[in-house]
Amino acid sequence: MNVLTRSVLNVARSFIGNSTEVNKFHVAGHYGNTGIQVFTGGLVNNMRASLGNMLQAFEQIRWKCSLQQLHKRGLKDKKVKKSKNPLSGKPFAKGVILRTVIKKPKKPNSANRKCVVVKLSTGKEMTAYVPGIGHNLQEHNVVLCRVGRLQDTPGVKIKCIRGKYDLPHVKKN
Repeated sequence: MNVLTRSVLNVARSFIGNSTEVNKFHVAGHYGNTGIQVFTGGLVNNMRASLGNMLQAFEQIRWKCSLQQLHKRGLKDKKVKKSKNPLSGKPFAKGVILRTVIKKPKKPNSANRKCVVVKLSTGKEMTAYVPGIGHNLQEHNVVLCRVGRLQDTPGVKIKCIRGKYDLPHVKKN
């Protein structure tokens, strides 16, 4: 085990040792009621210092650089990825059909896709795919939509759910 790994383990052990219930009662016994607040503040500061040391050590292991190089470069923040969910982060949305359309897929595929233009409860107007064979949807029907894009049809990012509201299940032959 190298020196860096040992130092990380020592920091973790000292943090766990400092945060036990025995230490809390010990400090409270010596300092009275204010001791818990002092201990808690000390614990938070100790935790910040320990986590900072651990992050620095892990960065050093990851990038294989010296402390001086790490200090120059600084710690990098992770970028938060923006959600591509067309329903504003919700799994489902209710929608009213404005019109039914037939979309043509991209180059190698040729079967026409049965779609509907839907006014969603979120306020957006989107094109939704109707899966399965046959449907009886008309203007003003209500459907439940979920996220799921159609890869070969541009602009279709949601699908209708069969068996909810005005869209019945697929009929068996």
